[in-house]
Amino acid sequence: MKKTIALITIFSLFVAGAFAGQQPKPTTKTPTQIACPIEGGMVNIATATKNHMYADYKGNRYFFCCGGCPETFKAHPDKYANKPHIKTPATK
Repeated sequence: MKKTIALITIFSLFVAGAFAGQQPKPTTKTPTQIACPIEGGMVNIATATKNHMYADYKGNRYFFCCGGCPETFKAHPDKYANKPHIKTPATK
């Protein structure tokens, strides 16, 4: 009986040690869609980038759903600064 308890204890400590310190990895993946800061509609980031439907402001990039949104944003960018955005990508 004592041997069984000792083996269970040793096994438990082994299993606990094997998983100790393992934390879930944080995800820093860039989203594929984001809300337009002006109209609120969802915008595909890749398509908006390809069509130059974005603006950079204070290290952040904002994506737009239609042609009028960039001009509205550029007129008062501070008004929309707290809206959905990503960090401005580093240039290559």
